[in-house]
Amino acid sequence: MPVPLANQVLEHVQGERQLLIELLEELTAAESPSKHPDIHDRIRTSLVTMLADLDFAVREVGHMGAARHVYARPRLRERNKPLQLIIGHYDTVWPVGTLAERPFEVDGNVIRGPGVFDMKGGLVMSLLAMRTIRNLDLDLPATPLIFINADEEIGSRSSTRFIQAFARRSARALVLEPALGETGLVKTERKGIGRYTITVYGKAAHAGLDPEGGASAILELSHIIQKLFALNDPAAGVTVNVGTVDGGIQPNVVAPHSSCVVDVRVPTVDDGERIHAAIHSLEPSTDGVRLRVEGAIGRPSMEATPRNQALWEQARALGSELGLDLESARAGGGSDGNTTSQYTATLDGLGPVGDGAHAVHEFLYIDKTLERAALLALLLMAPLPRPAREEVAV
Repeated sequence: MPVPLANQVLEHVQGERQLLIELLEELTAAESPSKHPDIHDRIRTSLVTMLADLDFAVREVGHMGAARHVYARPRLRERNKPLQLIIGHYDTVWPVGTLAERPFEVDGNVIRGPGVFDMKGGLVMSLLAMRTIRNLDLDLPATPLIFINADEEIGSRSSTRFIQAFARRSARALVLEPALGETGLVKTERKGIGRYTITVYGKAAHAGLDPEGGASAILELSHIIQKLFALNDPAAGVTVNVGTVDGGIQPNVVAPHSSCVVDVRVPTVDDGERIHAAIHSLEPSTDGVRLRVEGAIGRPSMEATPRNQALWEQARALGSELGLDLESARAGGGSDGNTTSQYTATLDGLGPVGDGAHAVHEFLYIDKTLERAALLALLLMAPLPRPAREEVAV
């Protein structure tokens, strides 16, 4: 009897355990904090070399001296073939020097180190999946495009336009953010994220000699903050949080200015539009002050749309062939999957299984991460969920 395809793929990937460790150690050694693109050359060089070894044509995109992103597609490809997108990021939240405090470490079935879970392990998974497909000479229904950005942890400020362009023309997007929790939940929904700054302009006056001659920006801000917190709807999953406040000159001066920064999380695009309108329609209730409201929903919600659910069901069925009992969940944080979901079928949290994203105990399980690499390979070979659009050129 011929060996089922899922078994062949899993066996091949499991044979790459040492390669996973070696590639991940190389990427982890190249520290890559989001806010220091000046030191990203080392990790980009590693990624370009690793992808070129798999016969991908690789380019760097973005502005010189700023965040530079890695884009790859097979060197030999069939023209007019549908596209599928693999999304990852190489930047991390960890400052330079973290590696000296918490070095890369292999402890049995566990790998620890800054960025191994979020999400350099996911990048290595994509390499193992493509290597397996090549070595087993397997066919793909769509050309894989790999996009690895340098600024995901700070909102994908310069990379979003590239991600939008690729997603518009791809039949599906597979996002290699880490799985949720140690049980490895796949992320089928993500909350939308907004950031707003509200500035209040009042009028200064001496607090003892002429208090009525001023207009307190701090007093007005206190009213604004209460209006903002009134927008919270925990049952619906809507959170509006005033995270920082600032204002005033000194205690004996009626405050001429104040400000606050607001974080918004919403489960649906409609919720985002409603909260955005409510914040931008705030009006002052204190005489003599004025407001300036800035901000928007930067990452729209990734919802359980029919096309996203169809892709999830496909992944769950393929997981079953590998002996995996996959489950899904909604994540409170955002990712580039929020962006791709606006344009194409998207599945997120396909990366490593472990724990500790943005935490000092960050780690991944080797065996479960290899299983997810096999799942990624099967997803890349699976039938497309819908007709794909024309190829993108950058």
